[in-house]
Amino acid sequence: MEDMAAGNHCTVTEFFLAGLSEKPGLQLPLFLLFIGIYLITVAGNLGMILLIGLSSHLHTPMYYFLSSLSFIDFCQSTVVTPKMLVNFVTEKNIISYPGCMTQLYFFLIFAIAECYILAAMAYDRYVAICNPLLYNVTMSYQIYISLISGVYIIGVICASAHTGLMVRIRFCKLDVINHYFCDLLPLLKLACSSTYINEMLILFFGTLNIFVPILTIITSYIFIIASILRIRSTEGRSKAFSTCSSHILAVAVFFGSLAFMYLQPSSVSSMDQGKVSSVFYTIVVPMLNPLIYSLRNKDVSIALKKILERKTFM
Repeated sequence: MEDMAAGNHCTVTEFFLAGLSEKPGLQLPLFLLFIGIYLITVAGNLGMILLIGLSSHLHTPMYYFLSSLSFIDFCQSTVVTPKMLVNFVTEKNIISYPGCMTQLYFFLIFAIAECYILAAMAYDRYVAICNPLLYNVTMSYQIYISLISGVYIIGVICASAHTGLMVRIRFCKLDVINHYFCDLLPLLKLACSSTYINEMLILFFGTLNIFVPILTIITSYIFIIASILRIRSTEGRSKAFSTCSSHILAVAVFFGSLAFMYLQPSSVSSMDQGKVSSVFYTIVVPMLNPLIYSLRNKDVSIALKKILERKTFM
């Protein structure tokens, strides 16, 4: 398990994942619950991508962003959930050191990308409601592509910095990661070398990646609400508000659970509380997003009906 090298240097080749719960009686119910959530997530997000791809009237930036959000949610869930499901049905859930670092890397890319895609969607709603006449110019396909590229570039840069610093850390004892996947904070708890730089980086990027998107979202919504209040007709107001309400709901759940996990002093946060909030943003949010957007969005429901009708007539 451990290769003892010169002196007290050693390399850990694998970790154990503690999982969500140690209680044997809960393993099967939790396995069934999370496999159900995962299947809904995969079907919902891939369904949303397919629906937007097939329905020509949904080929607008707003739905391209929604399609990108679905892709990020699908990937985020797939990085975390299958390994977690293994945990419920095996005695000891082992993850290799390279496997753990790979999971950490991709988890960070998609978690950070989700923060920024939600901000880009808020900006898109702001342009649509506050400058509707300039919408096609302001949100051209080129601008959409550069915003999406930006989202992934930020994700890759932050994830590479975090993972690069994590690889430098020495893990001496074969230890149990008190979590259901390889996340930054539970891994740092097992370190034998100094984690000061890692903790500073988490604080810096954590603050940046939560506050920059949130400020963008809040600013966009201040303008949107001011603009909605100027609309004379009640029907116009409710239409404008309904295009935003699903986005507000998605933002609240995602950032709420994220801030709860990462912006607590380490002395206060108990890992078990942390696990519950991570379940929200890694597993529950990716399942809720397609549901929130499809149930609260007339265009999506109409597109779905059309496609189902096409299938029934064929």
